[in-house]
Amino acid sequence: MEKTRKPGFLLAISPIVFMLAVLIIGITVLDISIEILLIVSTAFTALIAIYLGHTWQEIENELCTKLATAFPAISILLVVGIMIGAWIVSGTIPYLLYIGLSIISPKFIVVTAFLVTVILSVSTGTSWGAAGTAGVALMGCAAGMGASLPAVAGAVVAGAYFGDKMSPFSDSTNLSAIAAGTSLYKHIGHMLYTTVPGFIICCIVYTVAGIHFAGGSTGSTGNIDAILSALTSLYHMSMPVGLLLLIPPAIVIVGALTKKPTIPIMIISSAFATLIGIFVQGFSIRNCALSMISGFEMSMFENTSVDIDNIIADVPRLLERGGASSMMGTVLIAFCGFAFVSALHVSGCLDVALPRLMSKVRTTGQLILTTVLSGVLMITTTGNASVSFLTLGGLYHDEYIKRGLEAKNLSRTFEDSITVVEPLIPWTLAGVYMTSTLGVSPLQYGPWACLCYTGVIFAVIYGFTGFGIAKIKKDGDNYDEYVQLTGKEL
Repeated sequence: MEKTRKPGFLLAISPIVFMLAVLIIGITVLDISIEILLIVSTAFTALIAIYLGHTWQEIENELCTKLATAFPAISILLVVGIMIGAWIVSGTIPYLLYIGLSIISPKFIVVTAFLVTVILSVSTGTSWGAAGTAGVALMGCAAGMGASLPAVAGAVVAGAYFGDKMSPFSDSTNLSAIAAGTSLYKHIGHMLYTTVPGFIICCIVYTVAGIHFAGGSTGSTGNIDAILSALTSLYHMSMPVGLLLLIPPAIVIVGALTKKPTIPIMIISSAFATLIGIFVQGFSIRNCALSMISGFEMSMFENTSVDIDNIIADVPRLLERGGASSMMGTVLIAFCGFAFVSALHVSGCLDVALPRLMSKVRTTGQLILTTVLSGVLMITTTGNASVSFLTLGGLYHDEYIKRGLEAKNLSRTFEDSITVVEPLIPWTLAGVYMTSTLGVSPLQYGPWACLCYTGVIFAVIYGFTGFGIAKIKKDGDNYDEYVQLTGKEL
């Protein structure tokens, strides 16, 4: 058997440099699918591993090991898609949207824009959906009221990415937890340390700004009234049905608080929602099943007098989503990302490059700061949060564990430096989408999107002060891994 060799430093960092170059050129210049670019990067790294004396079988075995570890989290991702489809046919998500849109207050348009998009994005797990529906309507309201459009757009983006960061339905929330090697709800709970202060700051800033810009003026609520009317015409929402529609999310919340297994709780919630969809909302069993697998479609409203073809376009944009198949794109990206990380791990490049890079990173604060800067650099250069999560997860996971830090510290830092920073970068897909949807550029709404940079600030402060930093304990999830990596016991 051929003896394996250690790479030199330049060869060790070449897979990361190559991947960044391929992603930047492939995405920004050639418009190539991210999955193909990751496969090319994996092939390059695998060739280096083989050159150093490793075998393809070693890479396959490492990939299988990583996928086996990530399988529970990937399963949750698929069940989330199923649950979204079930919650839409039950009327749960439409009812939550109705509640959010109903609290519009012309006097406090900026803070209202933030709170409404928070509710919508948490309910649906999509920042783009919240910004592209309620956000557009709110921008129309702001224009009619004479409010500052950059301030309202910034509030919309901040609210939309609150949900993209915190919602268990969000693919970025799930994928950041998978990449860091922690559980979904522990990840979400740990993000409260940096997100709640940011939320409070946003509410204060937007309340003051709204009073200043909108004063006591009033204006039309535009499309919002049409959306509310359409939702009430399509679903049964009046009391006591409204209380019934809140039971599916209540099941998930209670299950999370009592630390019950995530997947069974989500399946129970989906089953209850499906029964509501059949017996209360009047959907057929077949359409309920299709909604959970392939996603909801407006054509599933078979027993309604509403003219579906002429309904306001914002409603289909909000409702036509969900289904396990909607998560397959994220799962495929995760698979390709794990393949790259597996080849990188087998090659031994990380064992050479990381100690050199980490040699000057001695404290927890410096490690958090380095992770934040890496996250900002990755999302700025690649423009893709999923790739950023998976790449940095492979780089930093073991380092956090060896330093006695739980993996949820890493996943939280990912969200604070990647997820919410993405819409601030003009050339990312998020930046382009928000600009085209809201009619305001990131350079204009960026200063007002407070939540998109307060996370970075609090992450760094906590890193250097130690507040909100979870240490590995004997009964913790990462303890066995800590013992394996360090050979020490606590």
